[in-house]
Amino acid sequence: MPISTPLTSLLGIKHPVLSAPMAIIAGSRLVAAVGQAGGFGILGGGYGEKEWLVQETAKLQTSSVPFGVGFITWSMARKPELLDIALQAKPRAIMLSFGDPKPFGPRIKAAGSLLICQVQTEDMAKQALDAGADILIAQGTEAGGHGASRTTLDIVPAIVDFAAGQVPVVAAGGIADGRGLAAMMVMGASGVLLGTRFYASVECDGADEAKKRICAATAGDTVRGMIFDISRKIWWPAPFTARTLVNDHARRWIGRETELVHNVEAVAAEYGVQRDAGNYDVAAVFAGGAAGLIHDIPPAREIVERIVSEADQILSGRRNFQAA
Repeated sequence: MPISTPLTSLLGIKHPVLSAPMAIIAGSRLVAAVGQAGGFGILGGGYGEKEWLVQETAKLQTSSVPFGVGFITWSMARKPELLDIALQAKPRAIMLSFGDPKPFGPRIKAAGSLLICQVQTEDMAKQALDAGADILIAQGTEAGGHGASRTTLDIVPAIVDFAAGQVPVVAAGGIADGRGLAAMMVMGASGVLLGTRFYASVECDGADEAKKRICAATAGDTVRGMIFDISRKIWWPAPFTARTLVNDHARRWIGRETELVHNVEAVAAEYGVQRDAGNYDVAAVFAGGAAGLIHDIPPAREIVERIVSEADQILSGRRNFQAA
């Protein structure tokens, strides 16, 4: 049964479930599968790999369902031509995260796309609204990948109140099932954005070993910090850090970040070798606290249908909040 909200009306979708633009692993296959299930898939533009972006947007140009393209704003700002590539594919929306969207808002709107902005504070929300944002993603620290420090239970109602009905607000961070969707809607959100849950899906382009590790993890098996960014020599601006699964590399360097910086050349070289070899005892699996709720790797359609069915039962009073 469809769950209609201001978000679904604006995006032209059946269900208020969005898949996050996970860098590179959220490819056209996942985006299309989520869209065909009635949700909204967002391509993971990441740090701006041009060849990959051209390839994946080309596959979506004839898509029969609406889709989005997401960018790390501060990185895309160094290669603004990437936005033009994305807009040529006629996406329903462009999602910008981690940086000032104002320089790009007019181009996005002029091309006929909606502007989605992910925010972690009220100040960021104001910046996004001033840039013309049509949708705000309120991201809590439980989210996998990069984010800030405020919890989902804190930031979602705060941004809902701040937006005061101007635009739909979508909740992100630690959500993996229908209970999460129902809870966020009770707090005023118009939908949810999920990364880790869709990472562990058939259509995600992530490595099978990474997906298996998400399924085996508990909520306590993630950590937020700078270790993997330093190890990759990717210097993120404050206040953003990355949440990943805990592995041997994380255990080795937690509490020793200064030493890691001093030895970054040697560590980065070895990290690159192990990452390319698919050794996830060293390489990062960017996953959030929702990993503790994830135990299988189904098709994206099944994920969307499960979430919507469970949320509908909860919101209609046909099911309590206890997991089956």
